[in-house]
Amino acid sequence: MAFAPILRRASAAKNLLSLTRLAVASSSLSTRSLSTGASGDDSQSMSGYHVSSGGFMRGAVYREPNKPLTIEEFHIPRPKSNEILIKTKACGVCHSDLHVMKGEIPFASPCVIGHEITGEVVEHGPLTDHKIINRFPIGSRVVGAFIMPCGTCSYCAKGHDDLCEDFFAYNRAKGTLYDGETRLFLRHDDSPVYMYSMGGMAEYCVTPAHGLAPLPESLPYTESAILGCAVFTAYGAMAHAAEIRPGDSIAIIGIGGVGSSCLQIARAFGASDIIAVDVQDDKLQKAKTLGATHIVNAAKEDAVDRIREITGGMGVDVAVEALGKPQTFMQCTLSVKDGGKAVMIGLSQAGSVGEIDINRLVRRKIKVIGSYGGRARQDLPKVVKLAESGIFNLTNAVSSKYKFEDAGKAFQDLNEGKIVSRGVVEIL
Repeated sequence: MAFAPILRRASAAKNLLSLTRLAVASSSLSTRSLSTGASGDDSQSMSGYHVSSGGFMRGAVYREPNKPLTIEEFHIPRPKSNEILIKTKACGVCHSDLHVMKGEIPFASPCVIGHEITGEVVEHGPLTDHKIINRFPIGSRVVGAFIMPCGTCSYCAKGHDDLCEDFFAYNRAKGTLYDGETRLFLRHDDSPVYMYSMGGMAEYCVTPAHGLAPLPESLPYTESAILGCAVFTAYGAMAHAAEIRPGDSIAIIGIGGVGSSCLQIARAFGASDIIAVDVQDDKLQKAKTLGATHIVNAAKEDAVDRIREITGGMGVDVAVEALGKPQTFMQCTLSVKDGGKAVMIGLSQAGSVGEIDINRLVRRKIKVIGSYGGRARQDLPKVVKLAESGIFNLTNAVSSKYKFEDAGKAFQDLNEGKIVSRGVVEIL
């Protein structure tokens, strides 16, 4: 399957004329000049225009399952109330996007993919709360979580941002933000394009402010992009679903971007035996540097038997499934001790079903828990602190970097198992 990007260009003369008209009409609306990041012959003519007066950008677009990504030109999106426009600096390469691109998870199309980002604040939406403006001033560095809580629904009111009603009802169900509208429109014909989370695989993106956290100057833009999904998801699983305590034993099945992040978070929470399970030796060797005390190659030995052997026949306190496959779902449930927790964080092809021994579930008090991500307002700042302090090693967690023009290749590499931990696309 190929995901090589294709650059599509529009007429320079027509769009330069429309841009000039916008600039004349709206030049008083903004005092901050920005490079628009446009490509093509008219990029020089657009430099120096205000964001508020228009401008164009590029974004990576998914249109049909198993077809190449296209790099297409958009109007720079405009934020609405309590939303922020970000100049994207980096975006992570995640299996969730790949599931959409392969048609395994239904999502509105065409859409701009990408959902773990870092960037610079360039504009606030009209009537945005002054506390948000003070926390995220123009020019400040930010990291964005893929779950962008509305902050006001019944779940957000209880602090359960990971269950935000608007996020699932609008973004995941319709590819929009929470007024039911996308912020993305193509340059050549103004047609709408949907958003997977904030649509972060683009030169600019709009995100609700509640999905952001400040990014310290000490942390790099590129590696820090994974904080918004891979690390954020791992933290949510360890803190809220697994509730890891010092001395707990844990097995992590699937050592990709999220699974490898689980290793580091489990170590930070004081887990004792940390068992990494995968079928690729390179990923397992990498796991040793990220906190694994034991490694198991499930292609060469029975993973459940080996986990029980390591734990003296008992099984682990917590097992985490980070692949989203029926086989590893079963391995996860069989690997926990009596009273243990099996935490499922891997997304699967729509309609996939996992099996479990009902009698063992009942008699031995096995807990099976789903965990989609962290809670942005409370967890994302904590994740940033873990990275800032060095407890979470960002450098070791990112194994591949790509240019924006190579976004398609990045997902092809991910699909072929060539990315050892996490890949990141640089959009600097």
